Amino acid sequence: MRYLFVGIAGGLAAVARYTASVAVGVRGFPYATLAVNVTGCFLYGVLVPLVAAGRIPRDLGTAVTVGFLGAYTTFATFGWESFSLIRTHRVGLAVTYVAASVCLGVAAAGGGWLVSRTIAR
Repeated sequence: MRYLFVGIAGGLAAVARYTASVAVGVRGFPYATLAVNVTGCFLYGVLVPLVAAGRIPRDLGTAVTVGFLGAYTTFATFGWESFSLIRTHRVGLAVTYVAASVCLGVAAAGGGWLVSRTIAR
């Protein structure tokens, strides 16, 4: 049943993200994506401790964090993991993780773009 809830939440999140993109439109800066990523991080930061403390049922927490926020943005997980490293006094590892995630993500996007140009020829 948990898988079904994760799937439903993920589907709802995909629609929410698309709606945010359509509402903001295409601009010179990815405002919609930034807003989605920041709100996802905020919600993840709110929910994970509440689930861990038993204030929110684990199945609901899984549906919302993995399903909704996972589909809404994987940046929420990235933000929470980075914060967790800092919170547990592993600042050097947090800096490495953030730098690697950003640099590799941008490089992967560029690499995918190059591959798509090659295929489109």
